[in-house]
Amino acid sequence: MPTLNEIRSTFLNFFERNDHAIVDSSPLVPRNDPTLMFTNSGMVQFKNLFTGVETRDYKRASTSQKCVRAGGKHNDLDNVGYTARHHTFFEMLGNFSFGDYFKEQAIPFAWDLLTKDFELDKSKLLVTIYHTDDEAAEIWKKYAGLSDDRIIRIATDDNFWSMGATGPCGPCTEIFYDHGPEIWGGPPGSAEEDGDRFIEIWNLVFMQNERFEDGTQIDLEMQSIDTGMGLERIGALLQGKHDNYDTDLMRSLIEASAHATSQDPDGPGNVHHRVIADHLRSTSFLIADGVMPSNEGRGYVLRRIMRRAMRHAHLLGAKDPVMYRLVPALVAQMGQAFPELGRAQALIEETLKLEETRFKTTLDRGLRLLEDELGGLPENVALPGQTAFKLYDTYGFPLDLTQDALREKGREVDVAGFDAAMEEQKAMARAAWSGSGEAADASIWFDIADETGTTDFLGYDTEVAEGQIAALVRDGAQLQKASKGDSVQISLNQTPFYAEAGGQVGDSGTLTTDTGVARITDTRKTAGVFIHVAEVTEGEISRGQPAQLEVDHARRTAIRANHSGTHLLHEALRKALGDHVAQRGSLNAPDRLRFDFSHTKALTLDELRRVEQEVNAYIRQNAPVETRIMAPDDARALGAQALFGEKYGDEVRVVSMGVEDGSGKGLDGRTYSIELCGGTHVRQTGDIGVFVTVGESASSAGVRRIEALTGEGAFRYLSDQDHRLAEVALELKAQPQDVPGRVRALMDERKALTNEVAQLRRELAMAGGAGQGDGPAAQQINGVNFLAQVLSGVSGKDLPALIDEHKSRLGSGAVLLIADTGDKVAVAAGVTDDLTGSISAVDLVRAAVPELGGKGGGGRPDMAQGGGRDASNAEAAIKAAGAILGE
Repeated sequence: MPTLNEIRSTFLNFFERNDHAIVDSSPLVPRNDPTLMFTNSGMVQFKNLFTGVETRDYKRASTSQKCVRAGGKHNDLDNVGYTARHHTFFEMLGNFSFGDYFKEQAIPFAWDLLTKDFELDKSKLLVTIYHTDDEAAEIWKKYAGLSDDRIIRIATDDNFWSMGATGPCGPCTEIFYDHGPEIWGGPPGSAEEDGDRFIEIWNLVFMQNERFEDGTQIDLEMQSIDTGMGLERIGALLQGKHDNYDTDLMRSLIEASAHATSQDPDGPGNVHHRVIADHLRSTSFLIADGVMPSNEGRGYVLRRIMRRAMRHAHLLGAKDPVMYRLVPALVAQMGQAFPELGRAQALIEETLKLEETRFKTTLDRGLRLLEDELGGLPENVALPGQTAFKLYDTYGFPLDLTQDALREKGREVDVAGFDAAMEEQKAMARAAWSGSGEAADASIWFDIADETGTTDFLGYDTEVAEGQIAALVRDGAQLQKASKGDSVQISLNQTPFYAEAGGQVGDSGTLTTDTGVARITDTRKTAGVFIHVAEVTEGEISRGQPAQLEVDHARRTAIRANHSGTHLLHEALRKALGDHVAQRGSLNAPDRLRFDFSHTKALTLDELRRVEQEVNAYIRQNAPVETRIMAPDDARALGAQALFGEKYGDEVRVVSMGVEDGSGKGLDGRTYSIELCGGTHVRQTGDIGVFVTVGESASSAGVRRIEALTGEGAFRYLSDQDHRLAEVALELKAQPQDVPGRVRALMDERKALTNEVAQLRRELAMAGGAGQGDGPAAQQINGVNFLAQVLSGVSGKDLPALIDEHKSRLGSGAVLLIADTGDKVAVAAGVTDDLTGSISAVDLVRAAVPELGGKGGGGRPDMAQGGGRDASNAEAAIKAAGAILGE
């Protein structure tokens, strides 16, 4: 009996032998189809090849595509565990031709694989075709030898596929297996077609037409093939099972669940084990592809699936978290085909354990509330919507989880009442926000969030994706379209553009639709909606259009490097200065980083050098940058640093980088930097390139600021510094390494010359100038010797020394010196000690300064200084000072 892993390999090997490129499964989060919440078929990753927008180096391909159907219109969640063939996660085997081959080869490929490689009984197979597709009917007759009664013509859309209301489309042929008359059901198209006797195993789509808005169709120039066969369904058939959950892979997961819960895999809790096995696959693969549990979008759907499985584990009697303990069994079964499972195993286990631990603390209380409410209700009355909303809002029970719990009791929920309670809460949140002082016209984004939903952020692992334009806004009003030259704000259902938060600036880039192009200059966020600030540069863009989104890669790369550099800088400062260092603000822009932190004094050059060296040492370590989703208390217990001014909910994103002992990795106590952060980061510390500080200053009282550069910016800065050093060395006629010593020698020489010049100026001033003998003569005013002199070529700082020398020569008296320095006037006055009781130098200065265009002046009775702007009134200033002595 072949295993599912062997069946997958047989399928892919068959098409590889027939010249198909084996293409890896694409992620579960579609990058090229904004209308899908999750990848739900094999053709999703090839959509642009079918439409001709994209070409690759192959024209035929085969995949085993991982798929999830648990949200939006493709939602099988309610049936999972209760039926034989419903799953939230499944694998779709497929082969594809992009204009290379068509029906005449696709049908033989399918027939040969099923009847030769898989050795299915030909007599058990029958097919459906679109009722007008005579070409397919003839191929089935000629190649497979099927009679007319085993080729069923279907006149409905069940056998006609289309990509949308317009665009590529074409007929299908579906292959069915007959399980025999002992099982109830009729062939496709009959009244009993919903029975289990005839089971569809493979669908072949012939993409041959293009449909227009008026309903008309023409033949496509490139006619293509798209097929899909569920691995679980064909696996059950080849293993002789009638239930997908009885296949080897699913059975191993069911038995792992039974072992973990100490319950019989086939006992009364069988449905619970089936739900857990299915949901283990979908949650693990979603986490591996970057989806994290949250209260919005894809993260909310993931949380619903996780909590649904966890409630079933609770019903099995599990007292402790179970789901995370089953991940090794899943990796053992599927890790070889999907290595991303193994790479993300630690993250998957940690996320599941966190979610289940948190959920179990509220599950008992929520179920007790549910039982209490039901106890007071008549049997035929639905659970009040307000109660269901309380379970959701207080205990984290999604509505469908409450409905699932009630389903087992034959009860329903008043969904309209639940919706009303939800709307009331939103109105209260809007009112609270409106009173917070934000711009009034921004309230439109709450309306948009209600109408179109919040934005899913894809930018942690991609810079290119497709999104659907949910709203266009200009001047606080919604638009249907915007044309070239219009400045608008754009929201989308999903985006790779990071919205400004936590010190990281918003992304910029381009948005392209079939009819126009917009340049995105900034990205912000309000009410969970990402707002893309843009200008339409070509054509026009319209609400509802799909759009290709591309982040400015070079800019994002520089921002990431600066943001990761900030984390290393924070830890290096704590190591160098002490644990009192805490972030007090930051900026992570493409051209620089700025980091404010608590510290009371300026860093010395040696401290800055040590910090810079340590950051660069961890950059060179090139350690992985890892992220985890954790409860805030758990993150802080690990020593994670919180960002200044950030508010945290029930879970946080923890970013770690660097390993202190140079070996190992992960949040194991040896990690160098651990911070709570929602921003984007490099994948390895080496991607930062290099780190260099360019400034350290005071930001505010008790807060210092460091400005720094990383990557290309740091390289340019260091290169410029090197060139400037080379220029200085050339001027000094010295080697670059000798420049500091040569500059110090020149500075010493300049200082000596400056002192010599100052001394000569003082001597010249004391002499009264060239040719004035022993110096200026003093006059007597009211019996006091008064020496007044106007000087040039003397600075204000030289005047006190000159005053002292003049006082020494006078023996007793007062001195007034006025120095004309060119752009201003310096004034100084001195009084010998024997006269300070009756004469104050301050009074002399204050009398002289107004005549020189200045104000005030001050000092001591024996020495005072002041200043002015106009030396032309020097004689008047001397007279005014002399008048003080004559009083």
